[in-house]
Amino acid sequence: MNQDSYQDMLAVVQAFHDKHDFKNTGGEELAYRVALMAEELGEISACVTKGKSVEMLAEECADLFILLIGTAISADFDLKSEFWNKMDKIMQRESKMVNGRIRVSEFRD
Repeated sequence: MNQDSYQDMLAVVQAFHDKHDFKNTGGEELAYRVALMAEELGEISACVTKGKSVEMLAEECADLFILLIGTAISADFDLKSEFWNKMDKIMQRESKMVNGRIRVSEFRD
């Protein structure tokens, strides 16, 4: 397995889904997956706000990344392609300071 390959990451997450039969046991229901992602974001937030180690933060981010890949599997879309499409869009955007912090968004007047 090539640990630098998105295709291999996708295959490993698919194998995890298959191992636990997510497709037939509710593990691929999108509302459930959104709830799991919200839970992971809460754990990431706790790492930052409670000053936990970078290792803990990295582990929680990996959990979220695995859930994102799994959601792409569940909803049957190409996350890699969507990543590059979105990067093309946001690289064209202007940035703006909002409340003392940089924002890059589709600003509408």
